[in-house]
Amino acid sequence: MTDRPVATVYFNSACPVCRSGIEWQQGQASSCEIEWIDVHGTPEAVADVGAELEDVRERLHVRDAEGRILVGADAVAFVMGSSPGQRWLGRLSMLPVIRPVMRWAYDAFARVLYRWNRRKGRW
Repeated sequence: MTDRPVATVYFNSACPVCRSGIEWQQGQASSCEIEWIDVHGTPEAVADVGAELEDVRERLHVRDAEGRILVGADAVAFVMGSSPGQRWLGRLSMLPVIRPVMRWAYDAFARVLYRWNRRKGRW
């Protein structure tokens, strides 16, 4: 691994759906220089992306090597685009016609998932 990761991914393992998705993605990106930070175990890490803990619990956040912060569908597209075998999917999801649909779908799903986890008392 180099001194600086390609990206740092901030995720919430308290959500079983999120945890499962991240574990799968970690397997896909195992050869990538990505740092994975679980905000459930290290909630103070959200300061790295200038977000509130509840924001990162609801939507995936990424800080790329240049320091840009990507949130939600853009974060997912970045991670996919950094993963061998998924680069095409990352590029596809950022096409001008698809990107707004991806953002809308991700945000709607994330909102429902966040509320479900809150009702279940996961945090």
